[in-house]
Amino acid sequence: MAHINVLSKEISELIAAGEVIERPASVIKELVENSIDSGATHITVEIKNGGTTYMRVTDDGCGMDYEDVPTAFLRHATSKIVTKSDLDDIHTLGFRGEALASVSAVARVEVMTKRKEETYGTLYTIEGSVEKSHEKSGCPDGTTIIIRDLFYNVPARAKFMKKDVTEANAISNIMQKITLSHPSVAFKFIRDNRMEFNSAGDGELFSAIYAVYGRDFARDLIQCDYEFSGVHVSGYVIKPLYSRNNRAFQNFFVNGRYVRSKLCSAALENAYSNLIMTGKFPACVLMIDLAPSAMDVNIHPAKAEVRFADEKNVSDAIYFGVKNALMNDGLIYEFELKPKTDWTKPIPEEPPVQQEMIFTPIEEIEKKEREITASRLVEASGGKSVDSIDKKNVVPSETSSGPQAKTVFTPPDEADTEDLPVVGIRPFEHFGESGVVAAKYEQRPVKIESKPAEPQKLESEVPVEGFKYISTGSFEKKTEPVQEKNPEPVDPLREEFPSIRVVGELFGLYVICESGGKMIMIDKHAAHERIIFERLRSRNCRQYSQSLLTGIKVLLTAEEIDAMESQQELLSDLGFSFDFSQRPCIVATAVPTFIMEADIEDIICEVANNLRMNKVNPQSGLLDDMLHTVACKSAIKANDKNSPEELQSLAEQVCYNENIRHCPHGRPVMFTMTKYNIDHQFKRT
Repeated sequence: MAHINVLSKEISELIAAGEVIERPASVIKELVENSIDSGATHITVEIKNGGTTYMRVTDDGCGMDYEDVPTAFLRHATSKIVTKSDLDDIHTLGFRGEALASVSAVARVEVMTKRKEETYGTLYTIEGSVEKSHEKSGCPDGTTIIIRDLFYNVPARAKFMKKDVTEANAISNIMQKITLSHPSVAFKFIRDNRMEFNSAGDGELFSAIYAVYGRDFARDLIQCDYEFSGVHVSGYVIKPLYSRNNRAFQNFFVNGRYVRSKLCSAALENAYSNLIMTGKFPACVLMIDLAPSAMDVNIHPAKAEVRFADEKNVSDAIYFGVKNALMNDGLIYEFELKPKTDWTKPIPEEPPVQQEMIFTPIEEIEKKEREITASRLVEASGGKSVDSIDKKNVVPSETSSGPQAKTVFTPPDEADTEDLPVVGIRPFEHFGESGVVAAKYEQRPVKIESKPAEPQKLESEVPVEGFKYISTGSFEKKTEPVQEKNPEPVDPLREEFPSIRVVGELFGLYVICESGGKMIMIDKHAAHERIIFERLRSRNCRQYSQSLLTGIKVLLTAEEIDAMESQQELLSDLGFSFDFSQRPCIVATAVPTFIMEADIEDIICEVANNLRMNKVNPQSGLLDDMLHTVACKSAIKANDKNSPEELQSLAEQVCYNENIRHCPHGRPVMFTMTKYNIDHQFKRT
């Protein structure tokens, strides 16, 4: 057996660094987390060549004292942990005291730091865990750390580094996660002298999402806010229609720390069950807040995973929080009308347009307004001169200040009309030179009564709620209070779709409806499939059960028959009834009415197979697969002939039932388009 040696400090430092620093992204993660723990509100990260040659992290945090800087680069040196009891109450991102020591072991590090109350800062350089300089220097408040030549002294690690673009993408991904987890901090990420993103730091999670992922992603989000058993879940989840092809956009943050968690991902995807298409995955940015003592963050060297003390509470909080958010949103989608673009043709370069700003003196505008008004007054007065008309009948109103402010005229008072010929006031539109429509009043001959007409006498008292009739022929408000009726609760779906009129069908599959100012297009197969699925899942289909005069005999395997016979109560809830006395066949004696026209034998075979596969626990997801199959095979098919009454009933069930928004396979059931958008396509707006 070989002799056992104690490793030198240099080798042990390199081994320890390898546990924390895997690539440039690991360095950025550790340094930015330290900046956040220091209380920084503005953090700038700059990298070059994927971070292999240059990384810089600048913050405006509390900084470090001159004496503490060398200590910060020692292993297990930290200001966040003092006693072992502190490990059960961790509120910071970093606490191990290994980040700076690990970075300095495999790179050339330069630190400039200064506390706000100090006059001078500190300049400190260290290479391969060996101190090179330590001196006072002038620098701004906060801390700036520059990392050069990562793994310069570990050629084996440097050899296995990925391409620069790959390493830079990994850093970008880390920065995105940190930006989302701390919306109150303004982050700036510079990649090879180019700004990649810049967050506002206004404390709004939506602003951080917008900065990181862009407008299109943020537009399709639904807000989530839910608390269950001491676990608070907040943030945003994506609408089912806009789900992604992978789980890369699933972001979970536990107490402000990004974590990878199969538990959280499974709870999220369960909430999207029957709403999302196969092969698609929901996206989210969810903040999970719970007591620090209810989790363990010390199970992973890079703190990328956590362990929960009560996993069921966390899973239920995520599931119900996301489910409630999806149900409250309504999940009604609008058509997206995008102009067709031919990407094969180059876009012609247009010459720059020089815009010239022309200002018209206010005196000229007022002069033209007076001329227009005078000419109309002369025309209206039968050819009289302007001087003979009492100009007090045309009163200019206050105009807005500015080079092109319009003079707007108000109608004269009733007392002033006595000096005018028989003239009334009628509004008209005037288009000025600027093309702006200005509301005017012009005078036109109208008949004016010499005295007001007397009020019409009412023979009997008119009952008006809250008012009483008096002898003068008018109404006055009662002095005694009128008892108000409690308003009936208004269904928001009835408000959104006040009335539904089926216009017709398109391509034998889509139902076109009109409701208020909207056009509704419904996929009748997907909608009917979801309606049947909801009925089956409610386990209340006994009322739809229809006895058969001639039973339908189906050949099954012994295992399938046993599974069916053991679940007779479940099958009765679904509307089925079977005779098991004719093995190896079973006889269907009753089936739900909504599958009467379907291939019943095929459906029974699918039900039997699903129950056989899920014989022990038929409540799990495989039962949903069975219900999917029954609903799909029983639903209306394309080009099926349906009466107007059937289509009207289908449309009302879709619009007034918030559960009918996606088919069981995740396809959308309906889309809406406003009249304004249609008018816009026809250039009517």
